[in-house]
Amino acid sequence: MADVILKADNLYKHYPIKGGVLRTTTGQVKAVDGVSFELQRGETLGIVGESGCGKSTLGRVLMRLEEPTSGTVNFDGVDMYSQSGSAMRKLRRDIQIVFQDPYTSLNPRKTVGDIIGEPFEIHPDVVPKGGRKKGVQELLEMVGLNPEHINRYPHQFSGGQRQRIGIARGIALRPKVLICDEPVSALDVSVQAQVINLMEKLQDELGLSYIFIAHDLSVVRHISDRVGVMYLGRMVELGTEEQIYQRPTHPYTQALLSAVPVPDPLMRGKREQIVLTGDVPSPANPPSGCRFHTRCFKAQDRCKVDDPELIDRPDGVGEHRSACLFAEPRVIVETVDVSDVEVDTRFASTDVVDLDAFAEDDGLLPADAASVAQGSQVVGETEGPLDRPADTNRLIDDEPTEQRDPRV
Repeated sequence: MADVILKADNLYKHYPIKGGVLRTTTGQVKAVDGVSFELQRGETLGIVGESGCGKSTLGRVLMRLEEPTSGTVNFDGVDMYSQSGSAMRKLRRDIQIVFQDPYTSLNPRKTVGDIIGEPFEIHPDVVPKGGRKKGVQELLEMVGLNPEHINRYPHQFSGGQRQRIGIARGIALRPKVLICDEPVSALDVSVQAQVINLMEKLQDELGLSYIFIAHDLSVVRHISDRVGVMYLGRMVELGTEEQIYQRPTHPYTQALLSAVPVPDPLMRGKREQIVLTGDVPSPANPPSGCRFHTRCFKAQDRCKVDDPELIDRPDGVGEHRSACLFAEPRVIVETVDVSDVEVDTRFASTDVVDLDAFAEDDGLLPADAASVAQGSQVVGETEGPLDRPADTNRLIDDEPTEQRDPRV
């Protein structure tokens, strides 16, 4: 039997709706409504779904940043919600989070050294006080940043570099589980590839288990071992990467996959796209029976009454979990899987790319490198290679008269 490090059982998170003069509770927003799953040690579980389906709320509940309405989370053999005080503080060391927005998740008033070293202040037994600076520098080097930049501020880094700082802060205490709440959705595609490669590298080196929350199906397929699909606060399908992407049985999953752009021009127009009709129902008043029946192309009368369970159902080869009364596999012309294809060396590295590597590439720069280009030059408007700026530390939006901190 596989080693389960985290198990969620019937998690609910309802937010009260208050109204009237007395601010009485008139209803509830059912953000997470009965989610159950297991995370194995060293595994990456991807969670996908539309905006507003409860993915981020689930991540916060798993971290106990939000108290659940009901349900349990068993973390490494311990009931997380029964812990308090020093026991809970000790447990938090083993489960950390990387937030979605690299621009707002870092305190602009603190240096990178203070941000990454903050976990050492909260848990002083992890690193001796005299060795914290060295520990922070090692973390910076581990995520591909220059250890000498320890005294810089977040505004002096690009978006991809800031997300690396967030990852360094997340792994500072050497956790067992890292919850990644859409960590690459705010980044350019080239930087996404570098950050994903970095996360896979750290997983191998540190033995991390990931819960990877995202809405980009291509990114989730690349990094995940298993995938869970959420709709309106519930998990509607759960299986391995191959089962979800090649043999989906739930109509919602099939519709999502049919909307993924096909990179091969010869394949365009050869795939039947499933267009969902109607709007997403309100989580404050979800439909009776199957929650997807108001938009489902296979809905029948019993779907309005019977609420399907997330259980193993046939997928044509074996079976995996699906919450559909009429679950059956559907052939989807899938996007090209480039997992085994040799990638462009510019995007394969987990290190921040230097401008020199692109000096002879007709002005083509990755997003991390372009962020330090001179403000007077715009990528795509130059006829020849971009000249290397004299000051590679100045960002595009820096003012020429800006006063720098003397410690930088």
